[in-house]
Amino acid sequence: MARAKKTSSPKVPKAIASTQSLSSFVKSVCDVMRRSNCASALQYVPELTWILFLRILDAQEARDQEQAEVVGANFVPALRMPFRWQDWAAPYSIADSHPKTPEGMPFGWKRQELFAAGDGKLFEFINKELLPHLHQLDMDPRTNLPSTWATRKQRIIGRTMTAVERVRVDSETNLRDILDKVHQIHIDHVDDTHFFTLSQVYEDLLLKMGEKNSDGGQFFTPREVIRAMVHTVQPQLGQTVYDPCCGTGGFLAVAYEHLARNMGNIPAATDIDRLKHDTFFGREKENLVFPIALANLVLHGIDQPNLWHGNSLTGKATYAALFEDAPKQFDVILTNPPFGGKEGSDAQQKYAYATSSTQVLFVQDILAELAPQGTCAIVLDEGFLFRTNESAFVETKRKLVDECDLWAILSLPGGVFSTAGAGVKTNLMFFTKGQKTERTWYYDLSHVKVGKKTPLTLAHFGYAPDGSVLTDEALPAVLTGEWQADEANAGKPYPSYARMLAQRGTPAGDGRYSWTVDFAAKRAKARAEMAPLLEQANGIRAEVVTMKERFKRLKKDAALQQALDALDAQIREQEKAARDLETQADGIDAAVFDLKAVNPNAVTVVDDRTPAQIIKSIQDQGRIVADALARLNALLASG
Repeated sequence: MARAKKTSSPKVPKAIASTQSLSSFVKSVCDVMRRSNCASALQYVPELTWILFLRILDAQEARDQEQAEVVGANFVPALRMPFRWQDWAAPYSIADSHPKTPEGMPFGWKRQELFAAGDGKLFEFINKELLPHLHQLDMDPRTNLPSTWATRKQRIIGRTMTAVERVRVDSETNLRDILDKVHQIHIDHVDDTHFFTLSQVYEDLLLKMGEKNSDGGQFFTPREVIRAMVHTVQPQLGQTVYDPCCGTGGFLAVAYEHLARNMGNIPAATDIDRLKHDTFFGREKENLVFPIALANLVLHGIDQPNLWHGNSLTGKATYAALFEDAPKQFDVILTNPPFGGKEGSDAQQKYAYATSSTQVLFVQDILAELAPQGTCAIVLDEGFLFRTNESAFVETKRKLVDECDLWAILSLPGGVFSTAGAGVKTNLMFFTKGQKTERTWYYDLSHVKVGKKTPLTLAHFGYAPDGSVLTDEALPAVLTGEWQADEANAGKPYPSYARMLAQRGTPAGDGRYSWTVDFAAKRAKARAEMAPLLEQANGIRAEVVTMKERFKRLKKDAALQQALDALDAQIREQEKAARDLETQADGIDAAVFDLKAVNPNAVTVVDDRTPAQIIKSIQDQGRIVADALARLNALLASG
């Protein structure tokens, strides 16, 4: 027997005044999911992703339709009834004040119809009608080829939903609870600043997913690190921004926020269109992560992400329909390639310096895709900087400094990526294509202690959220404490990264935590040291040529075998001597490309006490402890 219609008063969208309250609100949604067959972040984040995506998509479509009606323009929705959120997911009510669809039906009409039809009907509709419909927006099920009739926005919807085969939540009661909660997240009640606050909460969800993933560091970069990189590079409207291994889209999302903020409160419609459609490009390999990246960018306001699904290093695409209008090279590249990955021969054969090391191949890939005068900001592990024992590492760095100006290297603390499941030491490198490296400015942040409970923040770099330089009063005490304790620094401003970066290239840009390496002089010195070694090696090889000619004559003249053997041994010895000299010269040359940040100005505390003084100090401390214990015993006795 069909259930009676359920009626209720309309739910008023929850007023959410801050990111913190929104975060708590989203946490309550996750709590429902955790008791509904989505126990871990790896399960509930993808499930919440598609639900949030369809909710925000519906709100954006409604907003765009209203704006089109105001100016008398035609609006073609990406989804039609009954597949819109407002049809099957929104709460239902018969109250006159309850919102109506464009066709005059009350919000939630389809959901109420399914509820009245009995248990399991909502699941049946989603799994057998909604999801197949959304999937075919991307791929035609009859041909298994991209749907030729679909709009770009429809393709994005279809591709975002690709990984969703069925509803994971195991109870319709819980699902309706989730839908009701998510429906309360309304853009008019969330957006209290220039851009969408929900995206900030979504970052927390992605972090939780990264923490649960054994390889999480490969697709999650702390957003504060990304923001520091974006503030350093300062992308401008009109430039293309690209990430060849974009993960969940963090670099692109933060770059969008930066550009949107700098456009002001009343940007031109053409600028908005260019920003949302023609500015951001990315590639991602992982099947699980790619649709989350699409949803993340849409949540941030990038309506039409230009993302390519496949292996960037092999060039083999899984799905390329959204990347059709991408340029061959890009003005700004922001990225964090995976560390320690291993690529097969199909990837290696594309590059001049073959290696299985993923980060080395990605640097070569970036050098090809960076436009002339384009700038790259990249996270690289310590090994890439200092390794000189493998040809591919050395030659890739040689190509980088020969083709680009490597103008800054920032040494990060060791625990920055601990929240993403990676403890590797990392650095930020900044370079601009078109001019070889002459001088490189370094900044050392490695003395800052960070971890899971004390993460690196934007303030540690000396930046305010808008990219301005923080005053000393606004800097973290853990950053400035040691500096301020030194009497020699009294009255001096703290040399934060943001403050010193503005002065790099001048004497004022060098200080306790920053220094400049004259790379051209370093190379010239190496060449001077190599020259006599190579000259000596060339002289030996010339002698070897003469000795080999003599060997041929002796052999032809049937000379004594003993003389031939002696001459052959001498030839081998001389050839080894030449090789040793050349190896020594190669080592000097390779050492030039050890780019590791070693702070020459670091303050070290040295214990210069004599053994006798140390023993006396221990004895003094022992007497202090003994006296304290004696006083405690006396107090106990008197009590």
